[in-house]
Amino acid sequence: MKKILPKMTTDEEVESLLDEDLSDYLHSDNFKLVNFEFKPKDKTVNLRLSEEMLKTVKAVSKKEGIPYQRYIRRAIEKSLGE
Repeated sequence: MKKILPKMTTDEEVESLLDEDLSDYLHSDNFKLVNFEFKPKDKTVNLRLSEEMLKTVKAVSKKEGIPYQRYIRRAIEKSLGE
């Protein structure tokens, strides 16, 4: 049976979960893809966006749980096929 991980706000809640059998929690719904960035970022780029576009970028990046500048960099990398 698939279980969804509960929202935990304290260390005690995490500790009690770790005492359980976690095998029912091991499915793709409880994991998300994480990309690690290893190359140094040593150049700065400035660009102008409309306020509306920047608000949209910030909203989408927040929904995905990443900073908006990383979201923009990832979009550029995807468009270049990297």
